[in-house]
Amino acid sequence: MGGAAANPQPPDDSPGFDARPRRVRVLLPLPLGEAYDYLAPPETALAPGALVEVPLGSRRVAGAVWDAEPEDSRVPAHKLKAVLRVCDAPPLPRPVRQFVDWVARYYLAEPGAVLKMALPVPAALDPPAPRLAYRRIQTPEHLPVRLTAARKRVLDVLADGLARPVTELAKEAAVSSAVVRGLADAGALEQVPIHPGAPGALPEALPEGPPLSESQGAAADALVDRVRADAFSVTLLDGVTGSGKTEVYFQAVKEALAQGRQVLVLLPEIALSAQWLERFERRFGVEPAQWHSELTQAQRRDTWRAVARGEARVVVGARSALFLPYPALGLVVVDEEHEPAFKQEDGVPYHARDMAVVRARLGGIACVLTSATPSLESIENVRAGRYDSVRLPERHAGAALPEVAPIDMRKDRPTPIEGHGTSYIAPSLRDAVAETLAAGEQAMLFLNRRGYAPLVLCRSCGHRLQCPHCTAWLVEHRLIHRLQCHHCGFVTHPPDTCPECEAADSLAACGPGVERLTEEVRALFPDARTALMASDTVTGPDSAARFVESVRRGEVDLLIGTQIVAKGHHFPGLTLVGVVDADLGLAGGDLRAGERTYQLLHQVAGRAGRAEKPGRVLLQTYGPEHPVIEALVSGERDSFLAVEAENRKLAEMPPFTRLVALIVSSPEEDQADAVTRGLARTAPEREGVEVLGPAPAPMAVLRGRHRRRLLLKTRRDQAPQPLLRAWLARVAVPNKVRLYVDVDPYGFL
Repeated sequence: MGGAAANPQPPDDSPGFDARPRRVRVLLPLPLGEAYDYLAPPETALAPGALVEVPLGSRRVAGAVWDAEPEDSRVPAHKLKAVLRVCDAPPLPRPVRQFVDWVARYYLAEPGAVLKMALPVPAALDPPAPRLAYRRIQTPEHLPVRLTAARKRVLDVLADGLARPVTELAKEAAVSSAVVRGLADAGALEQVPIHPGAPGALPEALPEGPPLSESQGAAADALVDRVRADAFSVTLLDGVTGSGKTEVYFQAVKEALAQGRQVLVLLPEIALSAQWLERFERRFGVEPAQWHSELTQAQRRDTWRAVARGEARVVVGARSALFLPYPALGLVVVDEEHEPAFKQEDGVPYHARDMAVVRARLGGIACVLTSATPSLESIENVRAGRYDSVRLPERHAGAALPEVAPIDMRKDRPTPIEGHGTSYIAPSLRDAVAETLAAGEQAMLFLNRRGYAPLVLCRSCGHRLQCPHCTAWLVEHRLIHRLQCHHCGFVTHPPDTCPECEAADSLAACGPGVERLTEEVRALFPDARTALMASDTVTGPDSAARFVESVRRGEVDLLIGTQIVAKGHHFPGLTLVGVVDADLGLAGGDLRAGERTYQLLHQVAGRAGRAEKPGRVLLQTYGPEHPVIEALVSGERDSFLAVEAENRKLAEMPPFTRLVALIVSSPEEDQADAVTRGLARTAPEREGVEVLGPAPAPMAVLRGRHRRRLLLKTRRDQAPQPLLRAWLARVAVPNKVRLYVDVDPYGFL
């Protein structure tokens, strides 16, 4: 694709030439509710989607032309400012502009705030300056300076005739940058500009994949047919853990690429997708383009331009990759579609799974959702005929699903460890771990709680250490000797005395986190090689790749982890999974608590026995009769989800109704209460509409702001957005008060 450079127009004396300046409407990537009018120079043609730079006050801001000829402007032409220049970047395709407008309307967000997600890297709107590199122009025998060993290594590296940037060349030759520059100054090397290759470029011939089983082949054929149809469709790929879902949808990816189209694969935790990237490279012979928060600004710039020019053929990314300007998108895949990580809570609170479906509909293309534990929303869409479904009921290559059994903690109580204190591992789980390690196999203990302890209190007066900015307890992180709030990020050193009664050495850690569990494991199994996998210890794709590879090579005997260990990792030697607190997550008022806990524990259990050796899963619980625990033990997933759906239906909750959360926050409690009362007084009253609240939010203070919330509930066939717009227009909100509107809320803090 070409750039968005200005197209020349006929000269002034050409017949029919109109020299009058034309208006264009430009949407800016700022939290603004509408596009602004500007004047386009007469000699410049600006079609919708063109990326331009315009003045905004004293600033120069890049934006996108949203309408070529606005007709309803009330601002006289002589008061309008002119477009400063056209950016050298491809225009935003029409489906992308439609998507921005759709997301803004649905989530009641400012269109400019949504556009910001499509234009997140201002530097990408102009071509990057070429990088400077060095290549050899003198042979060693004609070198005008003395040939040292270091200089010879540089020349040997450059013997292939290729140019390399100075840092890359110095690293490859194991010399300093000064050696390279010295050779250039001596005339042995010449400096040349190079342009980086497009990330995600594919080989001309796409390799064949591995042989598929009969059920995998049938599922792959169904997905390939959806891509070939070149029409909008949504298919749920529902397969048990280890059934080979990735290889199945890779067939659909290959078909889209064969048609010359682009492919987007959304992963819930891109920073932890090392094995997925390795699998893709093994399958297609090249790494895909990546899009996530760990990229540098230069990488984001190069990837954005490669996507916009159609050069990045496959993009794998976190939820924000959905807003990249694909000119030829042919397939969207949402892997692990049930994951809560696809819901953005800050900024524009969109759900990437749902918006992936919208993006596919606007582009008239296929969308594939995959999961071993599909969300009730997707299951209901399949039942209603809105989505298609294909099933993979068996693990690949004959591997058996693990045996799951509960450990009743009321009967099998942990016993203190001599010289260590409180224990959180039941005797039967200890024995199972010991047996597994003795057999030369790997075990994993799962506890979805970061840090050392979730609560620190004073033994003398009972005072609990709380975040000064949130209604949340401070979590002890003993490895870094810090107390931390996991909601606002506040960090402090553990005090020597109680802040309340000033008693010395009276603060006690209560309850286990994974750091405390690791401490207990090392006391129980001192000879085992243990490793901790949590978001505090594994940060980013490179760190995750190294960690996962060490486990796969058998360098770890006993793995302790939080929920990130459940994200699709394949550990062939892992045969035992012990869930230390299977009840964690079942308490509280979250309507999805049972569904989420089942999904998480099912995914964790799926790490066991994925190769030739059978796996076991032991669930420590104080309620083995709970429906979630019973479903995990029996393997009756569909029955559990059917009961869960029926309970939601009886309670008139999503996916059978629509919910919108309104959260009022202010640094001053009385202001938050006043605005909340105003919302309650003006709440809509009509059939099929119900307003719940107001009430203090479960997290009543967050980052120093007092929070109140209401819930708007409507029938499934009634759109809440028109009601919300009319409702919110009747309430004045002071500057210090924020009103956060979350359509289809996923969390309830």
